[in-house]
Amino acid sequence: MAEVRRSWIGLGGVAPWDNPRAHAWERRLHWAMIGVALLSIVALALEQGAEDPLLKAAGRALDWFIFLAFSAEFAWMLLLTSHRAAYVLRNWLDIVIIVSAAANLFGFESEWVAIARLLRLTLVGLLMTRVLGSLRNVFTPSGIPFIMGLAAMSLALSGAGFYWLEPTVHSYADGVWLAFVTGATIGYGDFVPTTTASRLFAGLMVLFGFTLFSLVTASIAAFFVGEDEKLLRREMHQDIRKLHDEIAQLIGDEERAMRREMHADIRQLRTEVAEIRQAMRDAGREKD
Repeated sequence: MAEVRRSWIGLGGVAPWDNPRAHAWERRLHWAMIGVALLSIVALALEQGAEDPLLKAAGRALDWFIFLAFSAEFAWMLLLTSHRAAYVLRNWLDIVIIVSAAANLFGFESEWVAIARLLRLTLVGLLMTRVLGSLRNVFTPSGIPFIMGLAAMSLALSGAGFYWLEPTVHSYADGVWLAFVTGATIGYGDFVPTTTASRLFAGLMVLFGFTLFSLVTASIAAFFVGEDEKLLRREMHQDIRKLHDEIAQLIGDEERAMRREMHADIRQLRTEVAEIRQAMRDAGREKD
């Protein structure tokens, strides 16, 4: 069922019944593509927040790199897979990312700048969705330390981002506080984004922070549920062992009783055979 849900949201990956080579390459490219997706945050910050034309150019170059990397990965996996139609259906999110990246690079004129920025934010959100989907295996009770570390690192980096992008934030601590209230969707109003770049960054933080907070809460709940399951399993194992011992004892008792009965029957049969033999010998002597 989990495999079906991942396919619905475009994160199905290679189908379980696909060839081993496709699975091997999916594992090889897994972490590399996570890194490429995370670069979208850097590219957004450089393009929208930097004043230096060189930094903006660097952000644009990262956009090109992300677009080419996802296009190359998708084309390579299509070449490897034995079920191309199934792969496309299971990974439609990659197609949306590639099309959105292409539209962001080629498709908008200056008068459509607001739509372009919205598309840019949407693209980053899609990339973060792919990252979180790729990390689905760590969203278990045993993965809580990783998730908490990811949350702390994201908060620290986001604080630095707001400190850099928002002119009303005059210290790193205030940047971390703005990142926290934004990601937690609290919004006390003591600090608010005032520039286009910081507002775009805040929108990204809302999407990413809300998802991350939900995952932390779900993982903690899963931890306690997992502990209850472990306790229930231990109790079940104890009951099973106790039942097994009782059955073994019952079988042993019945087996011992059967052996006693068999030995008694054998002794009785030997006695009867001996009596018959004795009677035959007596009859033989009388005949003589």
